[in-house]
Amino acid sequence: MPNIGTSERPELPLAVVVGAGGMGMAVARRLGQSNRLLIADRNAAHLEVQLAGLKVEGYDAATITCDVANANDVQALAARAKALGPVRVLAHVVGLSPSMGDFRTIMTVNLTGACRVADAMLPIVAPGACALFISSMAGHLRNFGPELEAVLDAPLESDFLDRVEALLQEPTTSILAYMLTKSSLNRMCRRKAKEWGDRGARIVSLSPGLIATPMGALEFERQPAKFDLLAATPIQREGTMLEIANVVEFLCSEKASFISGTDILVDGGLTGTLQTASTA
Repeated sequence: MPNIGTSERPELPLAVVVGAGGMGMAVARRLGQSNRLLIADRNAAHLEVQLAGLKVEGYDAATITCDVANANDVQALAARAKALGPVRVLAHVVGLSPSMGDFRTIMTVNLTGACRVADAMLPIVAPGACALFISSMAGHLRNFGPELEAVLDAPLESDFLDRVEALLQEPTTSILAYMLTKSSLNRMCRRKAKEWGDRGARIVSLSPGLIATPMGALEFERQPAKFDLLAATPIQREGTMLEIANVVEFLCSEKASFISGTDILVDGGLTGTLQTASTA
């Protein structure tokens, strides 16, 4: 029974949202319409502010401090989710853009952290659950070859970063790290579809194009070449966080119950335009 005077909805399943930035909170609010929420972020003070807002708006929400680069934090997240479950949705939204870290930091957060979360959550999700990982159209813009991809597909190995750097024939920039991690994240969801399917669950990635977020605005400021990408976008504008939340809601619903092990591009047609131009 719900507690009188509260928005607690114990009968609802749980959606775990990892990342409490602009897009993370847009996703949380959408998923929170049909789920209880557990929101994870490394910034405890920011989480406290976000939780207060959600409570005022009527969501059944809880939070946990979690740095996905820290294995112990991720295990604590899984334990908390298990206690609050059943877990019906995992929405992994956290990630660093090229302007937010160096090569190794971006590799660790965007790829090693994501793989760590996927592995920790798999044993506790309920049948019918969906795990969704926010990736990027950047993961579709380059091929890195089978030797490097084989190393990238094992991001939990202790010497992972050393092995990646040893194979690269170019400077280890933050932009390169971003492209490597997003391409690898898409492959991770394809690779893990079988083990998630064995549990009666699904795993997908979602690759946004240019989306109007605070992180996106920072990239426009620091990476002026993004204006060329905006000009090349067939739908002549940025996307919105609400449009991404629309797709997340669909992919995590029963309406998408046969979609797993694939990536969904939500980029206004930009990736296809760039790929077509490169082969013309």
